[in-house]
Amino acid sequence: MKDIREYIQSGILEWYVLGVATPEEAAEVERLAVAHPEISQELATISQSLEAYALAHAVEPKATIKPLILATIDYQQRLQNGEAVSIPPVLTPTSQVTDYATWLNRPDMILPANAEAIHVKLIGATAAATTAIVWLTGVTGNEVHHQEYERFLIVEGSCDIIVGEEIHHLVPGSFYEVPLHAKHMVKVTSATPCKVILQRIAA
Repeated sequence: MKDIREYIQSGILEWYVLGVATPEEAAEVERLAVAHPEISQELATISQSLEAYALAHAVEPKATIKPLILATIDYQQRLQNGEAVSIPPVLTPTSQVTDYATWLNRPDMILPANAEAIHVKLIGATAAATTAIVWLTGVTGNEVHHQEYERFLIVEGSCDIIVGEEIHHLVPGSFYEVPLHAKHMVKVTSATPCKVILQRIAA
């Protein structure tokens, strides 16, 4: 039984649970677990401990991560299906909503009935800039951008962009650029979703 105790203490069971044991090591662990209940029990204990550690140290992803991932997948599929690459105009304080009519008037650029609090449709993506039509409801979490400027042009609805202690009230036609390194959040103030052209420009 001493050999089994030494085997349990060798660290190989942790490697097995983590999925980094070699195929030969994994086969040996599985064979010994059938023959020795103490090994099977130790495997269960290790699994429970790792799960508890992962839950205790879990970090909830930002609310924007999922919609941006889905939007990227959607954009790639559209390009693969033949959509031509387009480069929307750079957002500036003099930009007009009509500057983006080519994309805003497309029948596929709509808010689905089952959309979540943030819905994104990419309309352009280059190394220099990413441009999207975004629908927002409610309040977004705080964000900070260190390597890109985030610019907003409000299309429909209204919102407040809160940067530190400052509140910027935006309505259709409003432009706002979030300063670098500034913690900010968006709070929708209209009864309907706030529809924006959002652009992130490399700093």
